[in-house]
Amino acid sequence: MKRETQNILLILLGGALLKITINGDYLRYVKPAQQPWIIAGGAVMVTLGAIAIVRDLLAARAAAVVSGDVHAHEHNTRSAWLLMVPVLAVFLVAPPALGADSVTRTEARAPQSASASNAAAFPPLPAGDVVPLEVNEFVSRAGWDKSGSLNGRPVRLSGFVVHNDGNTMLARMVIGCCAADAFPITVRLVGEDVSGFRDDTWLEVTGTVVPGTAVRENSYMPDLTLTSVRQVPAPKDPYEY
Repeated sequence: MKRETQNILLILLGGALLKITINGDYLRYVKPAQQPWIIAGGAVMVTLGAIAIVRDLLAARAAAVVSGDVHAHEHNTRSAWLLMVPVLAVFLVAPPALGADSVTRTEARAPQSASASNAAAFPPLPAGDVVPLEVNEFVSRAGWDKSGSLNGRPVRLSGFVVHNDGNTMLARMVIGCCAADAFPITVRLVGEDVSGFRDDTWLEVTGTVVPGTAVRENSYMPDLTLTSVRQVPAPKDPYEY
């Protein structure tokens, strides 16, 4: 690969990092706390690539003037830029966040914080007719809270739809650092027919846990008896932590 191509690729990659940080797409790959590092990395790449290109162009022009072949050099430089057009599209089009396909290919499990302590102590749920919870906490309590704090308490969850083995599930992906270490947590939706929602449709649901349904044999997937279902837009940050 020519130096011109390498430098342009460096700028494109740095520019892509800056772009996904500015528009929020970086949340499809890493935790929000990583934002300053992505900005710094993208800025360094763009700066280094730009400096290298300017330096090479000046050196090449000086050499071309000495040899009398200025036109040939300009033609080759334009050709190198044209070759970068498809690469530009690849770097600047962000793929979607992990979704239903990742859930069906990866075994769901209880959140690591809960399974590590086995009999973790959970604080009382807040007061209210309907308690909003992350799917992460709901699954943790359903599988490990010996006090049964969820029993009989209406909760509100949001996640995306996954259909698998005849079940309709509400799922979220949990990440520790980045999407590479993501794993799914799932809740089986019962009590209402929600099979008509397509995979990756985001829902906000309310309901109550079916006690004793989150067990090791089903990868700690509790049943939620639904009382209401509402389709919602996908959140900017699709993961839980």
